[in-house]
Amino acid sequence: MPMNADYRGPHDLPEVIPVFPLPGALLLPRGQMPLNIFEPRYLAMIDDALRDGTRLVGMIQPDEAHPADEENPHLYKIGCVGRITQIAETGDGRYVLQLTGVCRFRVQEEIKGETDYRRCRVTYQPFSGDFVARKGEEDVDRKKLLKALTSFLKANKLEADWDGIEKAPNEALVNALAMMSPYGPAEKQALLEAPDLKTRAEVLIALTEIELAKTDSSDDTPLQ
Repeated sequence: MPMNADYRGPHDLPEVIPVFPLPGALLLPRGQMPLNIFEPRYLAMIDDALRDGTRLVGMIQPDEAHPADEENPHLYKIGCVGRITQIAETGDGRYVLQLTGVCRFRVQEEIKGETDYRRCRVTYQPFSGDFVARKGEEDVDRKKLLKALTSFLKANKLEADWDGIEKAPNEALVNALAMMSPYGPAEKQALLEAPDLKTRAEVLIALTEIELAKTDSSDDTPLQ
């Protein structure tokens, strides 16, 4: 979805952003993520993001490998900041909104105590390529990606909008499939941290092939 804001590089984004820890949630540059916000501290986070005009929220996953208290779990070091590009009030105290991904970030430090929601000082410099739309998509093995997708859909008896898939540029296709993939937090983090689009597609293909192998294995008839 096009945005009114024009982000051309790391200098266009604030160093301190609110972060929304959500397991299994993967936001990628120029991808769209729907969110249903109902917890009071995150309602306040959205209000503040709208009030200060940035409309920015950092999506990040809790890192379950590092035990922490339930209210404030340990976070992965890398997330993705998104801009609120759609928002609606539900009438029952919730926000239904859509984030459009802008750029990945690395957490430098968490800022404690100023708000009920969590805020981090971040750097976007390691991911400056995220500001360039469709960068590296000519290196994606689209044929192999579509083959893996076809096998996954067939194994799970799922349908797809093949007309839309065929028309989608490689960046949109890879990132949409990664964001919609049914994999766990660690796998989603690997997709997020892939250094380029080609690698992300390769990780996605590998994860799909592993999942298909599990399905094939479970379907084998045991020897009597």
